[in-house]
Amino acid sequence: MGFGCRQIHRETAYSMIAPTINVDGLICPAKEASIPVLDRGFLYGDSVYEVFRTYRGVPLFLDDHFERLENSARLIQMQISQSREELLFEIKRTAKIAGVSHDEDAYVRYQITRGDGQVDLYPDPNLKTRYVIIVNTLPSHNAVFYDRGMYMMIPKVRRNPANALDPNIKGGNYLNNIMGLTEARQSGADDCVMLSRDGFVTEAANSNVWFVIRGRLVTPGAGNLKGLTKKHIHKALEEAGVDSVEEDIHVNELLDATECFVTSATREVMPCASLTLLNGERLDFPEGGGEVTRAVRQVFSEYIQRYIEENTSDSLL
Repeated sequence: MGFGCRQIHRETAYSMIAPTINVDGLICPAKEASIPVLDRGFLYGDSVYEVFRTYRGVPLFLDDHFERLENSARLIQMQISQSREELLFEIKRTAKIAGVSHDEDAYVRYQITRGDGQVDLYPDPNLKTRYVIIVNTLPSHNAVFYDRGMYMMIPKVRRNPANALDPNIKGGNYLNNIMGLTEARQSGADDCVMLSRDGFVTEAANSNVWFVIRGRLVTPGAGNLKGLTKKHIHKALEEAGVDSVEEDIHVNELLDATECFVTSATREVMPCASLTLLNGERLDFPEGGGEVTRAVRQVFSEYIQRYIEENTSDSLL
């Protein structure tokens, strides 16, 4: 299928990657892409998605991302019309047109909506799903977040209960997270750490959160998305002989925390400088990450390099 849009041009002198979007095979500059107003992803957040980054053109944890996408779809009873092979072909086609290369890391988001039909909450089981692929330069996080760390805050907004909206549905409805993050930002923090209804730690706005508590490296085991970065950090640490565990963490246990960091596909391992509790008490952590946080960053960095070298066949180029 042809472009159907004007020629794509690079938008800045600093990036060779042009923000590019593929909607059901129609590839356009990001500013010109569109979807039908009756698309259920737009109307209801009825969609699932994945985000990965590349290193030298190689997607990080590609198979894991497809498996999680398919699991998200199963959890909302969505039958994806497009095969994994078709989606990967279109991702590669979009990456090529966007200008992804070995020299610059890219951000790739692919979203599956349930398609468009009648304005009705109940989805017609015969709908054909729509795919939207976004390729852009990798987001540049503020350097101070790595040098100093993020200021975190526990908002009054609680995370959706898992039996109301399973956190392992990586879907298009992020209002709960948006409300938590907005409360934190308006209070002067950089990000939030959301609690469950019962006071247990779940996750940050769009990343997993880790703590060193009484000398143990722990991350919440329930109420949060099973992050792929988190999964591979556990694996990297195990290979390096470092213990890490997933378990329930009650907010009261945070008083004993000595380090904190978050992990995600684009942040990787980002230290937290402080965490403000609901009563206003502020917990301070080592600037730029403590000994454990820095060790995790190093171990994971080495793990990624090995992964890229061993998975060059997955390259988008």
